[in-house]
Amino acid sequence: MAADNGNSPAGSAFALEVRGRAVGMAAGGVVPDAASAAEAPVVLLVHGAGMNRTVWQLQTRWLAHHGYTPLAIDLPGHGNSEGEPLGSVAEMADWLGDAITAVGERLDCAQVRLVGHSMGSLVCTEAAAADGDRIARLVLMGTAAGMPVHPALLDAAEKNELLAPELMTAWGHGNRAHVATNPTPGLWMLGGSVALLERADNGVIHADLSACAAYEAGDVAARVQCPVTVIVGSEDKMTPPRAAAPLIADFADCDVVHLAGAGHMMMNEDPAAVRTALAKALA
Repeated sequence: MAADNGNSPAGSAFALEVRGRAVGMAAGGVVPDAASAAEAPVVLLVHGAGMNRTVWQLQTRWLAHHGYTPLAIDLPGHGNSEGEPLGSVAEMADWLGDAITAVGERLDCAQVRLVGHSMGSLVCTEAAAADGDRIARLVLMGTAAGMPVHPALLDAAEKNELLAPELMTAWGHGNRAHVATNPTPGLWMLGGSVALLERADNGVIHADLSACAAYEAGDVAARVQCPVTVIVGSEDKMTPPRAAAPLIADFADCDVVHLAGAGHMMMNEDPAAVRTALAKALA
């Protein structure tokens, strides 16, 4: 199976449906099954606004070959997942609960580990709070108790203008990414980010950003029962470390990992440090 197989349910060895619709996913180059999942805990990775499963490509293969069964999934209306984008974080979390059920049935696993980035971190937190018995670990990257969105960005997203991906990319990366530093030689991190966001269907980025802007955490962190790891980037302009403080204070069991020099897109900016943090957090 190729590194990104599982994206096309019609032709893949592992296909998943949630609510009767196909879900795009990446499994890190290893075909998951119940036998392997019994020995290698299942990890669901959830992307942020306007993005898809490919933001995890520097983590899924590593996880798949280091004792885990990773499934980076596309939310509805994103990547290769069918359907329309959901209108609120609560709706996404409810859908994620159904996805966990579908994965559990396919792989015969009672619990999963959740990893969420940005909007995905809100979705994973809500899902963990709603159904704690099925969530063994929770890892949040680029998270916050609230995610207000700049009016200029919302306006550009509503008009489906290129400015929206450009602003999200500029604000989403730390200083090193802006001076052409890339842990993968020969690739342009900022250009890749814009290209990924440009692939989103019309209306998807605006729907996601609107959901983030409307979100209020309330007592969600206090209702999470499992161990939590929050990974923050020192140069994150979209969800600066201080924005996660209210959540961190309310989690019953929480470790915090600080990545010096990383921005909001830490999975791509410092993949080695993120993998190290995941190895500890998911164990």
